[in-house]
Amino acid sequence: ALRRIVSFVMRVAARRADALAFARAVARRPRASLDRLRRPRFGARATETRAKKKGLLGDLLNVARDRARDEATWYNGRAPLRPGTYAPQKTVPASIEPQPPYARDGHLPEYDDGVVQVQTTAADVEGMRRAGRLAAEVLDMAEKMITPGTTTTNDIDEAVHAMTIAAGAYPSPLNYGGFPKSVCTSLNECICHGIPDDTVILDGDIINIDVTVYLNGYHGDTSRTIMVGNVTEEVRRLVETTERALDAAIAICKPGTPVRKIGATIHQIADDAKFGVVDKFVGHGVGKVFHSGPTVRHHRNNDPGTLRVGQTFTIEPMLTIGTTRDKMWKDGWTSVTADGKWTAQCEHTLLVTETGVDVLTASPYRASLSEA
Repeated sequence: ALRRIVSFVMRVAARRADALAFARAVARRPRASLDRLRRPRFGARATETRAKKKGLLGDLLNVARDRARDEATWYNGRAPLRPGTYAPQKTVPASIEPQPPYARDGHLPEYDDGVVQVQTTAADVEGMRRAGRLAAEVLDMAEKMITPGTTTTNDIDEAVHAMTIAAGAYPSPLNYGGFPKSVCTSLNECICHGIPDDTVILDGDIINIDVTVYLNGYHGDTSRTIMVGNVTEEVRRLVETTERALDAAIAICKPGTPVRKIGATIHQIADDAKFGVVDKFVGHGVGKVFHSGPTVRHHRNNDPGTLRVGQTFTIEPMLTIGTTRDKMWKDGWTSVTADGKWTAQCEHTLLVTETGVDVLTASPYRASLSEA
């Protein structure tokens, strides 16, 4: 027994020595190389800075942490994401009216899967079209502003906030259940709900930008995953398959379509491409209320319900290269893949018509690229 204990301690010591050697090698790197490590600048919100634990159990925990930081374990040569430093939460002028009910106190509105939002008047339909169009334009602006190696996710938040306010709208994510920013920015292995901070977006990254605006009492909700610079073929295939799955799901929607058929359509495309489908996060009804029924699952399911004329809702599939399991950060919002492999999402707000659906958040920028 003593021999086994000695052997175990020696293995731990060897791993700690390897980790120390790696740390020293990192310390000798030039600044340009260090930028790849995604170490957030230190500040009040650099919450992941921790002291080394002591004792035998502490040694084991430290070895596991050091292994997680070893470049050999990183997907695509990227260090795992870490929380960065947040800029102060922005405010919305009182002149922007109306504002959603959670804007002042930050409460999380109750979600009622039984409430389906149907636009019954021409004014309602036009209100949704305007909100969707603005959301699409804001997202286009956010995509075009990214400069690899320079732009931070907080830069995107500032630009989205400013453009939304300038249009007379409220950025729907802000203070929704206490969410501190005006947009969600989800890099690489972040599935969704990433909080903008001082993390720099690098060449080869992918980033999902999720924009929702509240204009004249209506929410328009959209997102897409943007490939930044030169991405790998596997990552490109992930993003393109996610977009194709969303397009295929939209194509089957019309009055009477079972809601569960949306998930079956997406899941089949993901299966064929050998990607996973996240089942924890779903599409939803949207309109005068940010989130409502129906719950739109993106995987195979047996949920009841069919689409009806005038109904407004989102489809927003999330596909993964590896596991579909997630880890939630301490902020209570940021969801990352458990294995660190990358994930993509895209989303549109849809209006059910007599013959199919209208995509209310169609991108003018992407349309212009297709026509070119």
